[in-house]
Amino acid sequence: MRIDIITVSPELIKSPFEHSIIKRSIDKKLVEVHFHDLREFALNKYGKIDDYQFGGGAGMVLMIEPIDKCMSKLFSQRKYDEVIYMTPDAKTLNQQTANKLSSAKNIIILTGHYKGVDQRVRDKFITKEVSIGDYVLSGGELAAAVLCDAIIRLIPGVLGDETSALTDSFQDNLLAPPVYTRPAKYDNMKVPDILLSGNFPKIDQWRHDEAVKRTKSIRPDLLSNDEDED
Repeated sequence: MRIDIITVSPELIKSPFEHSIIKRSIDKKLVEVHFHDLREFALNKYGKIDDYQFGGGAGMVLMIEPIDKCMSKLFSQRKYDEVIYMTPDAKTLNQQTANKLSSAKNIIILTGHYKGVDQRVRDKFITKEVSIGDYVLSGGELAAAVLCDAIIRLIPGVLGDETSALTDSFQDNLLAPPVYTRPAKYDNMKVPDILLSGNFPKIDQWRHDEAVKRTKSIRPDLLSNDEDED
């Protein structure tokens, strides 16, 4: 997979890709991540990439021309499965979206800034818009990093245990059950006996039951979504 990220602040977003699982996936050549500084496509030597919005109002808007120039350069080099715009006024990222995107070959992610981008950018280039929650950040860089992490960890070979991602929360519209490790007893707190029994069918059932219980308590809306999808 190749991910091209268009950003106003490349230094802000690079750090998450230089550590841990994402870095290992890049080192193993399972994924390529390239950062494109929008100011390199600015309209003048002063790096102009934004302007006041028509109709008045506070806040600057990223202009279409620098983005068009950057996109056109990328499109001339390869085909892209998705061109994603990170914006709070979009459908919220979920595990199913991450699953689908993890099978893509080439993705562009455009990070918003200021008051966002000229609507014509969205109309002309964007194939999918993604939000990471109902709140506003200073820019889309951190949101793009979240999206990339959610996608990259699903690529075969990235995680040491291929089944690990399949048992994450939300894969089956359930939150993950409780997990425990050594010691079996600590400060009068014991690991549930079932997990020490070696009876794996019963352990699987316990985990499922606990996942349902936790989901009903914390995120009952996920169970409703599951029913709606059926």
